[in-house]
Amino acid sequence: MSAFEPGLEFVFELKVRVDDPLRVGGTPDLNVTPIVGGTVSGPRLNGRVLPVGADWWVTRGATTQLDARYLIEADDGAAIDVVNRGYWHPQDSVEQRVHAGKKVGEAELYYRTAFVFQTGAEAHRWLTEAQFVGYARSEPDTVCIRVFRLR
Repeated sequence: MSAFEPGLEFVFELKVRVDDPLRVGGTPDLNVTPIVGGTVSGPRLNGRVLPVGADWWVTRGATTQLDARYLIEADDGAAIDVVNRGYWHPQDSVEQRVHAGKKVGEAELYYRTAFVFQTGAEAHRWLTEAQFVGYARSEPDTVCIRVFRLR
């Protein structure tokens, strides 16, 4: 019996604009980053990221665990709820480049996420019927995530 190899289908890219993070309590370990807008563009979905939601993140050692929740408005006006959880784990040299504002690609940085979408819009039901993963990268004031449907 041969091993099954999963495939990925690119569906859209999110460019999520964020504000400065807020520290929770007196520790730098727990933060909340407000989501203030953005865009959605791709072969399967286009629209905008609404200025509703935030990313809660906890850093333990060299790994940051992410838990974001926000809304997308599709070009047809349908609202889509987004839950996006993942991990950010850079090598030290890459993290220094990120903090210096230098461009770092998805292949250089372990910045991976998994999505759950909810919507009552029939045209976008396909989002509620599959698993999606994201390959992310940072740009100034923006998190860019290429979103793929797992086949």
